[in-house]
Amino acid sequence: MYRTCITKEAAVGMHYYLTDIDGTGGRIKVCPEDFVVKEMSLYPAKKTDGHFVIADVTSKNWETNRLIRLLSRTMRISREKIGFAGTKDKRAVTTQTMSFNCPLENMSCVNLKDVEFSNIYTSNRSVKIGDLIGNTFDIKVKKCSAELGKIKSVIHTIFSNITKVGGFPNYFGVQRFGVNRPITHIIGELIVRGNLKKAIETYLSYHSDDEDIEVQITRKKFCECDGDYASIINEMPKTMGFEKTIAEHLIKKPEDYIGAIAKMPSNLQMMFVHAYQSYLFNLMLSKRMERSIPLNDPIEGDIVLPLDENGCPIHENPVLTTSKNIDLVKHQIYNKRACIAITIFGANSVFAEGEMGEIERKVIEQEKITKDDFIITGLPHCTSKGSKREIICPIWTFESAVNSEGYNVKFSLPKGNYATCLMREFMKSEMINY
Repeated sequence: MYRTCITKEAAVGMHYYLTDIDGTGGRIKVCPEDFVVKEMSLYPAKKTDGHFVIADVTSKNWETNRLIRLLSRTMRISREKIGFAGTKDKRAVTTQTMSFNCPLENMSCVNLKDVEFSNIYTSNRSVKIGDLIGNTFDIKVKKCSAELGKIKSVIHTIFSNITKVGGFPNYFGVQRFGVNRPITHIIGELIVRGNLKKAIETYLSYHSDDEDIEVQITRKKFCECDGDYASIINEMPKTMGFEKTIAEHLIKKPEDYIGAIAKMPSNLQMMFVHAYQSYLFNLMLSKRMERSIPLNDPIEGDIVLPLDENGCPIHENPVLTTSKNIDLVKHQIYNKRACIAITIFGANSVFAEGEMGEIERKVIEQEKITKDDFIITGLPHCTSKGSKREIICPIWTFESAVNSEGYNVKFSLPKGNYATCLMREFMKSEMINY
């Protein structure tokens, strides 16, 4: 029923494609301008002389954590005083709403390359994670393997198949794990299992042929230095800022692995464990597809989330599908007022029941982990309660056009979902091409 994925995406739990048709091939992000993303923001209310400065920040080729680190340094405020709704791809042109707990005049201090502010005003409320409805994307696909004359037909057929199901499999995309160095979930797993030393060593030393050569050389030195970070610290490239922070801490306090991880930005600490949870979710979704359980048709035991007026899931009100309410649940899903969800496993997780519950339990049993493992002593930002996630991502708007270099697609998705998971259906390329 579903096409098996044979690329490196399978290593992060993405075992299937929804559509069983050859893709266009090709690459996105040949240059940053090929991937443009803009938040559909939920702006804080304007307030004259408010405590927070609100601004739309447009950046090119900036990783979110590094951008915030340099903004905080330039504006001379703690990075914790910078609020944002969600992280964005590095190799892209992104527009996201941020808040800054500082005087308005501090904005004039910023002079970073390829960073611009717009729509600046003040408010009494900061921007928090999740303060958006969704994102719009404008993506160019180049270097396609499919014949130029056949691309339009391929896109049309694949999009028609996706539309019939109501969306595409809502995997956590490759960016969650790292495209060039897909190990974020591995580090998260080591943290969950309590092996903090190994987690740090992996973060510092694991090298990939897809990284810059200078970074590869430095990581290999970390492999060989046997904890003598002082011999490397002054040779590290500027792009390894977080690695340098960890190394500096361990030079001062050897074996203080909790302290070293705690030195990292809070959202990056969370990202490690969240990436491992995302890997587990991907496995559960793949197992559902493997058993040919429908993605858009609930079965008994499924957990269903109602949707709000913006089409976003309401996680606080999960509903268990039973023999008594299944017709009503189906009606709500068909009318786009609810969605099927499966477990993001954490400290407070409750499994589904029926066949989906069996799948969820089996994945966790095979991993040999428990809920308590996600309570990370000494690292509250790594602790995770768990949640639910919808298994299909709807496409709100979509248009495409073929050109001499390949094709261009423009679409919008609800928040928390990955454009690359839609693009993989169209392209079916190698992981590095996303």
